[in-house]
Amino acid sequence: MTTSILIPVNDSISSRTMLDFFKSLSVDRDNVDITLLHIFRKPSASEELMGEEYMKEKQPARMLALLEKTRAKFIESGFNPENIRTRLSTDPYPTITDGIIDQFKEGNYNMIVIGRKQMSKAEEFVLGDISTKLVRTLEGVAILVVKSI
Repeated sequence: MTTSILIPVNDSISSRTMLDFFKSLSVDRDNVDITLLHIFRKPSASEELMGEEYMKEKQPARMLALLEKTRAKFIESGFNPENIRTRLSTDPYPTITDGIIDQFKEGNYNMIVIGRKQMSKAEEFVLGDISTKLVRTLEGVAILVVKSI
């Protein structure tokens, strides 16, 4: 039986920690179906100052390269190349959590694997926590949260 896993990816330390951890797990690498996903959120006012060229042209190309590099690392780790897909969601969502939930509902996934950085209670209150929101919102799915330092 194939297990379908959605793995949101970005260029953060918590994302790299999560990917390294997941690749080290003892799983049947031929019977796991992985979708590596990057979500764009609507830019903040400060990000808009970087210019439209950066936000609409350079950022997607950079994230697509990251997804392909991540896919190659999974293949090097012994995962079946036919079972690893990349997905770049270029339509921005209000929040990353909204994007992950929407993409999860579009697919047929058994599990989400996500990284989480250490945050103080104040940071968590102000910034929110994607992993907590996913656990509270999604039902009937396994969510593996890998915490980084």
